[in-house]
Amino acid sequence: MSEQTASIRISLQDAGEAQSLFGPQDIFLKIIEHEIPAAVNSREAEINIRGAQREVDMLEQLFNVLLSLVRGGYILSERDVMYAVELAKDFRADQLLDLFKGEITNTFRGKPIRVKTIGQKHYVTMINKRDIVFGIGPAGTGKTYLAVVLAVKALKEGSVKRILLTRPAVEAGESLGFLPGDLQEKVDPYLRPLYDALYDVMGPDQVAKALERGLIEIAPLAYMRGRTLDDSFIILDEAQNTTPAQMKMFLTRLGFGSKMVITGDVTQIDLPRGKKSGLIEAHAILSSIEELGFVHFTEQDVVRHSLVQKIIVAYDRSAENLE
Repeated sequence: MSEQTASIRISLQDAGEAQSLFGPQDIFLKIIEHEIPAAVNSREAEINIRGAQREVDMLEQLFNVLLSLVRGGYILSERDVMYAVELAKDFRADQLLDLFKGEITNTFRGKPIRVKTIGQKHYVTMINKRDIVFGIGPAGTGKTYLAVVLAVKALKEGSVKRILLTRPAVEAGESLGFLPGDLQEKVDPYLRPLYDALYDVMGPDQVAKALERGLIEIAPLAYMRGRTLDDSFIILDEAQNTTPAQMKMFLTRLGFGSKMVITGDVTQIDLPRGKKSGLIEAHAILSSIEELGFVHFTEQDVVRHSLVQKIIVAYDRSAENLE
């Protein structure tokens, strides 16, 4: 027996609200209709939805949530709508209302920085609560960016005295040895993403001043050996490329009043064949320690271009088939 058809109407205050909900050239509406099969029309100041009961219920929740965000002054992006649709399929779209409410801080240009996914919200909460947090998951989920944002916020508020950003200098198939220039020039390409996140939050001038004054230090992982780091916010990026010995060395640098965030993607290991990843080993050894936080991101948390999400899913499927 075919499912009963249903229809509902959602009242709008004006035609401008429909425009905000449907996006420029109806781009948001096209995404919604592609993912949830039902007929959506807008006439004057109302939206009409018609289709199978389940889909109509999904869309009712979805549009009410998006409408609530729009009325709260939130400007929807294509990425937000795609994420909202994914949640609406499980009737979880209402979780977005909390998500987009608070902002962590502002960029140096005054643009608010907010969490974009439930995974990101969990990550930020965990970093605020725990001294050592591992953020593990695919590229584009905001693992490094959010850690840098929280580090800068902690520095501004005075809860830490400095920020240390580090990555293991493992070449992804390219050799460092033959590059011209001094160590700084050789290392910088690796650390570029860390600079980019800092520039976004603080602006290039403030970053340059903070580096000069030693408030921010950006260095390869090898520079951490033998140091105990008090009152610092320390971020280890690309941690999948640490060896177990490097990871242990790093974790045992934790000093009083400090926080550590370790980020990595276990599907992108550039270590020589046969070498174990310190990130994978740390997860296996330490996941039973309650005071440590482990946050796992999924492709649903990818906040880059929607195509990036599809590429990650395709690679994941291929890896599963090979196993």
